[in-house]
Amino acid sequence: MTAAALSQSVSARPHGETWFDGGTIAALAMRSLELELETWPKPGLVSHIDNGSHDDMDAALFRTSARTIAPYFAALVDSGAAGQGMGRLRVIGLEAEAAMMNATAGINTHRGAVFGLGLLCAAYGARAAGLAGPVTSLGTVVASLWGRSILDGPILLHSHGARARRRYGSGGARMEAAQGFPNLYQIGLPALRRAALAAPNDEEAQRVEACFALIASVEDTNLLHRGGSGGLRFAQHAARQFILSGGVGTSDWRQRARAVHDSFVARRLSPGGSADLLAMSLFVKACEDGAR
Repeated sequence: MTAAALSQSVSARPHGETWFDGGTIAALAMRSLELELETWPKPGLVSHIDNGSHDDMDAALFRTSARTIAPYFAALVDSGAAGQGMGRLRVIGLEAEAAMMNATAGINTHRGAVFGLGLLCAAYGARAAGLAGPVTSLGTVVASLWGRSILDGPILLHSHGARARRRYGSGGARMEAAQGFPNLYQIGLPALRRAALAAPNDEEAQRVEACFALIASVEDTNLLHRGGSGGLRFAQHAARQFILSGGVGTSDWRQRARAVHDSFVARRLSPGGSADLLAMSLFVKACEDGAR
């Protein structure tokens, strides 16, 4: 099923109706990950064109990972609909992460997406089951139902993001989720909608614009881990200059984006947090724009 057809199947649900299909929502989440992968030039990140700044990952591995974790997204939709707490959602997320690591021989392809997209899937289930208003944003549902528990939960002490948070004091994915994904709603989604006007017939260009907008603004712990505060500043400045120079609204946007991509690869920078937020923005746009 295409992304457009999946989006239509989601937005066709009448306001207030409690029906939902966890498998359809999981397929939409998986397709959002695939669309993120199929975006290029995307600074330093793995895509269907090249491996970016990564020696241990490629597009085939990401596709395997996305297929592996899809059933867990469906389970999270069902758990959200059943009104289950963060403890149960966390168990499903850990099961998804273990399955991912087994499928990728220990390579972390989608840990951030399991966390962020997983919570949004659970929020969709809760909203569809009437545990939140029918047009309440998914981010608001996450913050209201599980925000406190997200912040109070156990910390992965040896993850790259946790190390970056301890060293640089950044909030990371945990704070982003607890606050209802402000970067998604204030940066990712507006950039997708803005780019739809600048490049109405080029969905890849729209995703590139959103990716650069996120890199320009997000305090990405993956960038901090790989390049320290200097690497983060370089990445944000380069992405911001791309946007300020017209983004994808100029005829040479692809060449300019490619130059930024090459500069990230030369410095081994990879904004994985922004990639996760791009996938989440695509998912939320499909779920919410039909209800606007």
